[in-house]
Amino acid sequence: MAAQAVKKENAMVRFGHGVVTYLKENLAILCAFVVMCVALAIMSPVFLSVDNILNVLRQVTVNCNLALGLTMCIIINGIDLSVGSVVAISGTLAAGFISNNGMNVWLAILIAFLIGVVMGICNGLIIAYTGMPPFVVTLAMMNIGRGAAYVYANGQPIRCFVDEFNFWGVGYILGIPVPVIISAILFIIMTLVLTKSKFGRHLYAVGGNEEAAKFSGISIKKVKITVYTLSGIFASLSGIVLAARMYSGQPSAGNGFELDAIAASVLGGVSFLGGVGKLGGTIIGVLVIGILSNGLNLMNVNSFWQYIVKGLIILAAVYLDIVKKSRQKF
Repeated sequence: MAAQAVKKENAMVRFGHGVVTYLKENLAILCAFVVMCVALAIMSPVFLSVDNILNVLRQVTVNCNLALGLTMCIIINGIDLSVGSVVAISGTLAAGFISNNGMNVWLAILIAFLIGVVMGICNGLIIAYTGMPPFVVTLAMMNIGRGAAYVYANGQPIRCFVDEFNFWGVGYILGIPVPVIISAILFIIMTLVLTKSKFGRHLYAVGGNEEAAKFSGISIKKVKITVYTLSGIFASLSGIVLAARMYSGQPSAGNGFELDAIAASVLGGVSFLGGVGKLGGTIIGVLVIGILSNGLNLMNVNSFWQYIVKGLIILAAVYLDIVKKSRQKF
């Protein structure tokens, strides 16, 4: 009994230490997040309503999933610009297979999901084995995926009103939107992977110093392929959930989603210099971007201004990261 009590106490101490560390690491963005929520609550009484909060949480799930992959890509000094196109092709195919081809819902989802995953694998293989810059490779894949989605759908949305499919986008489990549950599960799993697994240690080692990681016996190619495959998995899953939520597969879906995911990652403390970043910070960045968009919509601000705001956020976050890194050298 005494041993169990000591073990429980140690676990509580570690948990408390982890919470304190998390708050210290993300203090600035947490403060900004709280200030923004208070300001929006004052300016719009609708903001704190249960319906609006659930709506925000449902909407940010896609960006959350994409940001999980982008965070890992940026940590290893890479980037994935194709995630928006993967969202489009996977969602369009899933809706098309069900509505146009009469395919079984689960089979349609599986095939559409695997096609999106293959795009992620292709990104990883090309980057790992050719040495081509991730920016170029994923930019090319972005165009390929987007073009394929438009070709398949003939440039038109594909409607899909099948309850078994739409449940994954608009359904609830115990009062919680299904997309929120999916994103929460993915976040917990990937947080454990990055903090507790050998792959997580290798990920940060490659991002911190690729040459040193190579000499220490880490398979650089394996890490890169795995990271871009995971990014493809998250994007493909997001595309299917988004199509289910919109009751249609749209070839234009996901346009600019990579910008939101990058913004969320850098806001959460991920460094473009590589080797630095945690999913705990990324999730705050996701909420900031989501609530910012929701607040601007509630105040009837033109949606085009949101692109300007997000661009400025990325510039500011990257600049602050560079300043922080330069100060650490002295």
